[in-house]
Amino acid sequence: MSSLDLLAKVEQKQLLDLRQSKSPSSFRKGTRFVWFRSISLITTDALALSLAWLGASYTSVLADPSYELATRFSMIPPVLGIGYGILAAGNFYYSGSARKDYVGLIKATTLVAMVMLLLLWSFQIAIPAGLWAHSLLFWLLAMVLVTLGRFVVDRVTNQLRQVGFGLYPVVLIADKPKQATAAATVKQESHYKIVEVMEAEALDKDQRQATLERLSQLGAIEVLVDWQAINHRLFICGLFQSAGFTLRILPSEELPPPGTLYYTSIGNKLCLSCTPFVLSGLEFWTKRVVDVLAASTAVVLASPLYLLIALLIYIDSPGPIFYKQTRIGLKNKPFQVWKFRTMVPNADKLQKQLEAQNETKDGVLFKIKDDPRITRVGKVLRAYSLDELPQLFNVALGEMSLVGPRPLPLRDVEKFSRHHHIRQEVLPGITGLWQISGRSDIIDFEEAYQLDLTYITRWSIWLDLQILFKTVGVVVQKSGAY
Repeated sequence: MSSLDLLAKVEQKQLLDLRQSKSPSSFRKGTRFVWFRSISLITTDALALSLAWLGASYTSVLADPSYELATRFSMIPPVLGIGYGILAAGNFYYSGSARKDYVGLIKATTLVAMVMLLLLWSFQIAIPAGLWAHSLLFWLLAMVLVTLGRFVVDRVTNQLRQVGFGLYPVVLIADKPKQATAAATVKQESHYKIVEVMEAEALDKDQRQATLERLSQLGAIEVLVDWQAINHRLFICGLFQSAGFTLRILPSEELPPPGTLYYTSIGNKLCLSCTPFVLSGLEFWTKRVVDVLAASTAVVLASPLYLLIALLIYIDSPGPIFYKQTRIGLKNKPFQVWKFRTMVPNADKLQKQLEAQNETKDGVLFKIKDDPRITRVGKVLRAYSLDELPQLFNVALGEMSLVGPRPLPLRDVEKFSRHHHIRQEVLPGITGLWQISGRSDIIDFEEAYQLDLTYITRWSIWLDLQILFKTVGVVVQKSGAY
């Protein structure tokens, strides 16, 4: 069985992945809990800040009866905007203990009051009761009402959890001797409900599919894994410590990307948490809509250029106008990538004869600066990346994205190290960080991989737009193109 057949067979039974367009879910697990918490806190803060501002403004009415309280309503949107910005920056809308940090809330509301004072002073907004008196009263009311609102939300939430409402359904995975201890630690967190305890064998490679299916059946939104279920060799720490040595555990290439890792606490114990990729669920569909609209518009606008390039290729050398090659995309799924033909028709067969001239350091990619297979028109097309234009159709079909890791041929993917396969966890793209950071001048695949990893873990619509704009500059300058 060929490697391509093997990859296709693997595709017949894929694991659940929110980044796939056919995913049954559009959101990461537990989104409803996040929304409920965020909406409750945002509503409470809005009410507290608004009442504090109106309460402080009422002193102006007392100082001057002709002063209309209604005029103060116009300042509520800036108050809320500044308040939300400062509270969000302080992580007061996140899960965990941060939102219950009442000392931190006092500091945050103090900063809100100071910013509002500066704003009123800068715009010289007259207040009958006096600017300082108004600001001082607003600060005191905001400090009391915001912390009181958070306290009420916290108490109500705890009461609801005691009757079983709003608990996070989780699955605990641990070795049998550790299950009781691990469960006791988890139960110290009042917002967790252990729906099932699994043994460490559930993490074995041949058990993972059944484990994921079971997690879906249980409706779990988090999985808590005891460390010893992953690594039974931590006893070596004591060996070195007792001898007076400091032991440092080196990071492994098998660990998830740093952007998805952070430390939290469960039962007053340090816990390393691994969140889903940003590029999943709703974010995937946002990116998808942008891709379809942009690709469709570009195809219509570039149609005259398509016809001109097709004519030049036809005149320059015999063979088809388009070149289709099997590339490996999302979840190692093969697909046909479209390009304008820039090489002689038998280029794939000639590559085997040229492997010895490969200029990449590790041999994962195949790059030759003066490739004899490239046609005259092909050199021009490659210099300005015009040969990539037909890939807009791949984007429209959902096989590619405008921005993402470049899809590589099977020959290159077969040479991957294990950690390189994380590139296959997102839709491949026409351009990406790799393309705007050197293109073919990057001859070390590990360097290209690190750029792709940075994109995967830090994705945002803004990052996509930055890459697209920089791609235009790189193409015009012909940087690293051959």
